[in-house]
Amino acid sequence: MWLLTNDDGIDADGLAALRCCVPANTPTLVVAPARPCSECGHSVTTGRPLQIQQRGPLAFAVDGTPADCVRVALHVLAPQLQIPLKAVLSGINHGANLGVDIYLSGTVAAAREASLHGIPAIALSQYRHPDATLDWSTAPTWITHHLSAFLAHRSTTRGFWNVNLPALPNASPPSLIYTLVDSLPLPLRFAREGDSVTYQGDYHSRPRSAGSDVEACFSGHISASFVALENDSPR
Repeated sequence: MWLLTNDDGIDADGLAALRCCVPANTPTLVVAPARPCSECGHSVTTGRPLQIQQRGPLAFAVDGTPADCVRVALHVLAPQLQIPLKAVLSGINHGANLGVDIYLSGTVAAAREASLHGIPAIALSQYRHPDATLDWSTAPTWITHHLSAFLAHRSTTRGFWNVNLPALPNASPPSLIYTLVDSLPLPLRFAREGDSVTYQGDYHSRPRSAGSDVEACFSGHISASFVALENDSPR
């Protein structure tokens, strides 16, 4: 059985699109945050009880983070339901998770948490650009036939896949490029007013390294990066 989760919440359009990416006749368990918690990173909840609400035969909302959801699925729900989890898909995130975004993203953290427990995992994100209309119907068409290859990947290094879809709605399926994770920092700019500052960096003009995930996705390709656990760097 495959586990589906995200960081945009159990009612997110991206999670519905992710369900359409799963091959036919593949049973799925959905365990996702009860509400959006983007940019939560790999935070977990240990100081209070986590509430679980059943939303369907194999769908549960957890009032915690994406990493919490993976932990609850692996150590509570799957054993209770007596179903082994063979893979974890996290997403499809409303926005890209490229380069140093992987340290901020709850979507990526869910995949990382799964891989820490030895479960093959993929984080999937959809880059959003103000000049392109987001169409969730394209995502399943673009990535369905790539999932088996990602999950069949075997490496001497433990890790997970971070996959980003370009902002090209209603276009023919873009090519997939295997990339490194860009290590350049995000553009940082703040507006100050009195004692407060507001972040105003332009994500879309961020710097990009040649051959990186940022360059590939911003150029209209699907970027796929294998992120290793041992040193948290791409392989």
